[in-house]
Amino acid sequence: MPYVNIKVTNEGVSPEQKRRLIRGVTQLLVDTLNKDPKTTFVVIDEVSTDNWGIGYKSVTELRA
Repeated sequence: MPYVNIKVTNEGVSPEQKRRLIRGVTQLLVDTLNKDPKTTFVVIDEVSTDNWGIGYKSVTELRA
């Protein structure tokens, strides 16, 4: 039962893009590891750029 967690910043990932990610990751696990798509979980977390840091700064600061 694979569980994949994708984290992206909350900067306008569309529902269609999320559907494509879920389908693509699921298919990759089917093709590569022969996993059953019915028991494969893909979770997409959208994180505020204020809550995502690189080095000493948040992404919000870096993009300012």
